[in-house]
Amino acid sequence: MSLSGRVALVTGASQGIGRTCALRLAKDGATVAAAARNQEKLNELVTKITAAGGKAAAFALDVNDEDQVKSTVKAAIAQFGKIDILVNNAGITRDQLVMRMKRADWDAVLQTNLTSAYLCIQAVMSSMLKQRWGRIINITSVFGQMGQAGQANYSASKAGLIGLTMAIAREVGSRAITCNAVAPGFIETPMTAVLSDDFKQAAVKQIPLGRVGTPEDVASAVAFLASDEASYITGHVLNVNGGMLMG
Repeated sequence: MSLSGRVALVTGASQGIGRTCALRLAKDGATVAAAARNQEKLNELVTKITAAGGKAAAFALDVNDEDQVKSTVKAAIAQFGKIDILVNNAGITRDQLVMRMKRADWDAVLQTNLTSAYLCIQAVMSSMLKQRWGRIINITSVFGQMGQAGQANYSASKAGLIGLTMAIAREVGSRAITCNAVAPGFIETPMTAVLSDDFKQAAVKQIPLGRVGTPEDVASAVAFLASDEASYITGHVLNVNGGMLMG
């Protein structure tokens, strides 16, 4: 699944799934524009990619800031000439029972997890339309498919990403641009590391494969959807959940 000659923009690339996706896309030959708020971690990522013979650059980006999104995409295109692949990975949680959830926590999660994806898609679209080729990959969640108590905001944002994925797929399919989503289940990341051992053990019992997933499991799915091998797949939600949710 060679991505040689392709340019990929990955948001939330400083850690967890985003970082691993950036590393995998670079390994497969893509030039990577790594974007996130943490410049230091981005620089470390770029150093690792270039040390392995890849090509990458760091772009400090708060995806909640529309002007920053536009300027980052513009800067990446100016440096690399185009953007072929967009991985909308940036995301946060602000967990609380809905009866106690503050409006600010609802807004923050919807803005970061859903609205930012719309902003990034809009910003890269002209580049993809011009070249008549593109891959948009949105990182959603199993909880956007089945819900989760205490995560009304997170589940709603991730369910919204699925709807956004399908709408975009219909809008741009005629230009050989695909839009798909990857829905991870329970993945070992900094976001899940704060959960209690009891919660993790209970979660594993719900997973037929009997283990927590890794960021590499998700990155492999992203790399496939970004490749030419997935050229006839669009509007699809690829579950990477160990069987936690089927059907």
